[in-house]
Amino acid sequence: MSVTVNNLSKIYGEQRALDAISFSAEPGSILGFLGPNGAGKTTTMKILTCYLSQSSGTATVCGHDVEKDSLAVRREVGYLPEHNPLYKDMYVREYLGFAARANGVSKPGSRIEEMIEMTGLGRESHKLIGALSKGYRQRVGLAQAMLHDPKVLILDEPTSGLDPNQLAEIRDLIIRLGKEKTVILSTHIMQEVQVMCDRVIIIDRGKLVADDPIDRLRQRMAGSSSLLVTFNKRPEEHLLAKISGVARVEANPNGTGYRLYLKPGADPREEVFRFAVAQQLVLLGMQREDLSVEDVFRALTKSSAA
Repeated sequence: MSVTVNNLSKIYGEQRALDAISFSAEPGSILGFLGPNGAGKTTTMKILTCYLSQSSGTATVCGHDVEKDSLAVRREVGYLPEHNPLYKDMYVREYLGFAARANGVSKPGSRIEEMIEMTGLGRESHKLIGALSKGYRQRVGLAQAMLHDPKVLILDEPTSGLDPNQLAEIRDLIIRLGKEKTVILSTHIMQEVQVMCDRVIIIDRGKLVADDPIDRLRQRMAGSSSLLVTFNKRPEEHLLAKISGVARVEANPNGTGYRLYLKPGADPREEVFRFAVAQQLVLLGMQREDLSVEDVFRALTKSSAA
């Protein structure tokens, strides 16, 4: 394993920002690291990159303990923090040259040109960083994180501020990098998770609440699919809940529609039709939907939202 975390905790005074979380990340994979604001995602990333020390537990990167061998860890990690710290009075190539020297990159000139091409910075590379849009500053930060060819990439909101075209390009780049490196990716954009990530971890108020491949994450939820049904008038809700294969029923407060959450493998569409006939209802619409990662995320972190 490239990254191994075991019972990691971080305490600030009386606040437990991380509460004994454990997980691992493998080479050649992209791990989605999700949670509400304040859940502990950035704290975990800062511990893995040696910006913070843990209160208890252990974490290793490429076999190096983050507390006992932080310099070795830093050589193996590329980090793009959420708030991208750049020297805005430096030119793009000048800044990347500074970062290459700081990281002891051999043949820095060719490596810088490779990163500029890889991140699509060519047209902007002659500019001051302070004159760049937020999206291009993100690209500079990503280029800096990859300069020393790290084995592990830790990216905190890497697509923040990108326009749709830039977002697609950076997504493709991260997917390519994920085939050969270990990538840990934090984002609030659930579509990115479904497109890019092999596995998802969700933390909520410092605790690990899910650690699954994306498909299994949806399947483990009660009612991994749902059926949207609309009638001409409201039936008795408890009768809908008795339909075979229905786990629970959620009414639309503004109409005569219902969302029927289904038990794994269930398909009660024929029975819903027969129910409508028996209750002398007109079935106006019926549509099956699979739960998205966003649905699962909201269900698992509902207590924080409240």
